[in-house]
Amino acid sequence: MRPAAASRIGCTSTGCWKTRGCAPSSKSSDLAAGRIFGSQIRAHLADTLGEFKAAGKLILGICNGFQVLAKSGILLDDEPCLETGLLSPPATLTLNDSGRFEDRWVRLRSTSSKCVFFAGIEAMYLPIAHAEGKFVPRNEQVLARLRSRDQIALVYQTLDSRSDAGGRYPDNPNGATADIAAICDETGRVCGLMPHPERHIDPTQHPRWTRGEAGREGDGLRVFRNAVGYFN
Repeated sequence: MRPAAASRIGCTSTGCWKTRGCAPSSKSSDLAAGRIFGSQIRAHLADTLGEFKAAGKLILGICNGFQVLAKSGILLDDEPCLETGLLSPPATLTLNDSGRFEDRWVRLRSTSSKCVFFAGIEAMYLPIAHAEGKFVPRNEQVLARLRSRDQIALVYQTLDSRSDAGGRYPDNPNGATADIAAICDETGRVCGLMPHPERHIDPTQHPRWTRGEAGREGDGLRVFRNAVGYFN
């Protein structure tokens, strides 16, 4: 986040950690980059991130970061696979139904009272940009559990915001099960989402701001304001 935007929500912008050498960038759109990075986290950072999470800190994974969280076991606990009996993530993010990279703006509805990042937010208008954004739970039992535990944080809506997308393209840009765009862990402090709140911070980032359709601030700023407010 730019320093000017950070100051508007009462925090200080600092540098970001990223991998070097042969490790895939967490911002990469390459096939399975999130899976590879998630595996590296399991191998080298699981204890550190586990302590960070247990200390009551917040973790937010956006786009490829969602893929990383889903594969690392930080977002959802591993469960035994019925076919193999081996522990593995109960949900994944896979190729868009369209078979191509999707770059568009989407309407979103906040559906969880648990998730820290979306507290007090009813709806948002944010951009997406991904080729592997289709959220798929392992089975109906996993989906039902996410619903019952209030872990489905955002769902795609129709562009007129009258209803959820119902799986219809392009309102649901990737074919995600149950129109899921974001989920959180059971604490509400760890969240993964495919849309990009950091790309709608300022009103001028709205695609039709010159037509007067933008608000006083971008919808995404509220997500980060909630994160700062959690610690105040």
